[in-house]
Amino acid sequence: MPRFAPDSRGLVVNVEANSDDEFDRHDAPRTSTGLVQHREQKLMMKLGFSFFIFGLINNVLYVIILSAALDLVPPSTPKGIIAFCNIAPALVAKVAWPYILKGRIHYARRLIGCCILSFLGMVIIALFDGLLVRLLGIAFASFSSGLGELTFLQLSTTYSPPPVAGHAVGYFASGTGAAGLVGAFLWWEVRGLGVRLGVGMSSVMPFIIPLTYHFLLPHSSAFLFAVTPTVYDSNFSPPPALSTLPYTPLAAAEDEEGEEEGTYAPGPDKGTHLTVADKIRLVQPLLQKYMLPLFCGIGPTLLYPIPSKEASWILSKIIHTVRDYYPLWQLVYQTFVFLSRSSISMGLPPLPERLLPLPSVVQGVILSTLAYEAAVGFFGTPPDEPNQTKNIFFVFFLICLEGICGGLAYVNVFYRINHEPPDANIRYNDIELTRQAREFRIGSIGFADSTGILLASILAVSDRG
Repeated sequence: MPRFAPDSRGLVVNVEANSDDEFDRHDAPRTSTGLVQHREQKLMMKLGFSFFIFGLINNVLYVIILSAALDLVPPSTPKGIIAFCNIAPALVAKVAWPYILKGRIHYARRLIGCCILSFLGMVIIALFDGLLVRLLGIAFASFSSGLGELTFLQLSTTYSPPPVAGHAVGYFASGTGAAGLVGAFLWWEVRGLGVRLGVGMSSVMPFIIPLTYHFLLPHSSAFLFAVTPTVYDSNFSPPPALSTLPYTPLAAAEDEEGEEEGTYAPGPDKGTHLTVADKIRLVQPLLQKYMLPLFCGIGPTLLYPIPSKEASWILSKIIHTVRDYYPLWQLVYQTFVFLSRSSISMGLPPLPERLLPLPSVVQGVILSTLAYEAAVGFFGTPPDEPNQTKNIFFVFFLICLEGICGGLAYVNVFYRINHEPPDANIRYNDIELTRQAREFRIGSIGFADSTGILLASILAVSDRG
């Protein structure tokens, strides 16, 4: 049997590796570094898969509700009211929790609360037919989704070194992108069962989150001896003295102060928390750098006459009624959001910091273009049938580009902020405040993305034509 001991670097190594030991029979690495790398690869796979599930399940109900918008309200009701009730409570959650609450985050309690709230929201939608009651259920599910997204992004900051935290964020973003496709597909499959049964079946999905958290997600202390190469740059990553601060298991005591339970040791000042002045100081440099790229990306919903077989054989097979345009645009957009949000998890490098505003600039151009097309059209008013088909393909292209830019902005902004250097006003040896500052910064910018979507829904509510 092999014997293990820490080497001079603190890595756990096999000091009696030979060709007859147990690890050889399982084709495991025989060198000390290889053994640790093998262990780390398994941990990183579990970490990535866990955060992918978090992103997928947390956002899938949001997409199901949007996909079912036409079935949830009477035909005369503006569909934008569904989008409004599906995003406004999430925005409240993203604004309130980072800025108002203080102390240590009880991640397990938060996630169980979100799970129960999502379940109740979907059950209300399924059991009641009244418009106001259904909007209340949508609001419950929305608040839970917003708080859940905030919580998972903050949870990623508890992992160290920065490449591990970035790995978690990359897979979480990929999961949120996949939720668009999975949610749209699920509703397409179950919509024939009706709102009551289709939405009711979806209500059990949130319970996957606490199960994943407790039984699959590796604890941050498992990465204490990671051998992942870490390159620290003053403009990108925290200094080693801070990023490699030791982590300890989750506190077992239930009487710890504040709202947080952490991965850091409580220390002598476990009641320490960021003040309002600290939070304002932390968020000021993030406004232009990170929030503006998340805010942009809204556009009108465009409808066209049903294409004939003579004008377009392909489109005539896909679009049978005017109601088919909405789910089609959603499917196209969500497909490219998934691909772009998965860019980092697929191994593509993140955008350079100087290019972070680029996706938002392109989205602004797309918004102006789609608004002009919605108002007057590019090929004349009213357009003839062949030109109308060109309009549809043109909008198809713009929506693809919009999805790419929106996904790139999301994953790169949160990836970059996870590598931000610590605040200069926080002492490097103040572990508690340093941890809270990292959690606050990544949580404080999420409302920018929701605000852009909220503005789009308000425009849709006001558009009754």
